[in-house]
Amino acid sequence: MKIAVVGCGAVGSFYGGRLCRAGHEVHFLLRSDYEVVRERGVWIRSVDGDFHFRPQAAREAGEIGPSDWVLVALKTTANRELGRWIPPLVGPETRLLTLQNGLGNEEALAAVAGSERALGGLCFVCLNRIEPGVIRHTAHGNVVLGEHRRLPGRAALETAALFRSAGVECRVVENLDQAHWEKLVWNIPFNGLGVAGSVGADAFLGGGRPAVPARRATVPVDALLADPRWERLVRGLMGEVIAAGRALGYPLDPAWAEEMVERSRCMGAYRASTLLDYERGLPLELESLFCEPLRRARAAGVSTPLLGRLCEVLTALDAVSGGP
Repeated sequence: MKIAVVGCGAVGSFYGGRLCRAGHEVHFLLRSDYEVVRERGVWIRSVDGDFHFRPQAAREAGEIGPSDWVLVALKTTANRELGRWIPPLVGPETRLLTLQNGLGNEEALAAVAGSERALGGLCFVCLNRIEPGVIRHTAHGNVVLGEHRRLPGRAALETAALFRSAGVECRVVENLDQAHWEKLVWNIPFNGLGVAGSVGADAFLGGGRPAVPARRATVPVDALLADPRWERLVRGLMGEVIAAGRALGYPLDPAWAEEMVERSRCMGAYRASTLLDYERGLPLELESLFCEPLRRARAAGVSTPLLGRLCEVLTALDAVSGGP
């Protein structure tokens, strides 16, 4: 199959690399890493074994043209560019899959290419881009996917089979929206508190606008779970997200929080993507990961004081980290 990858950071490079290694014709739409990838290809330094691959590199979507499948792994802060990058990649039979964080991404993709083409996927994986053309994979790697606002059909099943043929564990779910809320149970506390830790637990709990620290220090997964105050906040946020999901009609199991905590203990000092963005002075994925879930929770009548405070702190930090 001809596969176009839009957003070739850690996620796009890792899964695009698996598909390339499986023999598919993979094209990377690149910006900053174009020269490196064109000349040297991409290295995946993986806990499951290192590998190298050479995708076809392009700077413009028109150079790639219509593809069988488009994998969107952009930061959600770049979704405003979908209208420019996606149409040249779409032909009569093209399917599109977003592997982005948070809520609202399938809607953004459907607005550009049509709801009938849009699928959504969630990656449960520990990845970091450590330098241009080099990705470190330290744990996990499975994908959960479904179709946008409909039960899974042929497109979802064939996409899952494509992933499995490339050695990626993949599961199809009937309710994609529920799967998003299940992942938010992990993403909101570990991405959010990992950045909010920059101001310290006392300032986070104290209320008011936090003083922005001179140094963009973040708190990795193991440190959040090692400090009783932060672990209580992790679990508190998980409880709020589960309550919001249940109020919205998704039967999230309260025991899911404990499972997420236990799965996280093997991650060590892993820094999720939001932490790296903050350390590098890049805009944070505030809307999709934090603000939109908060709005939906409040609309459902759920009290979310910790999530509300998290959004306040992250908004203040984002203002000096490259955000609007």
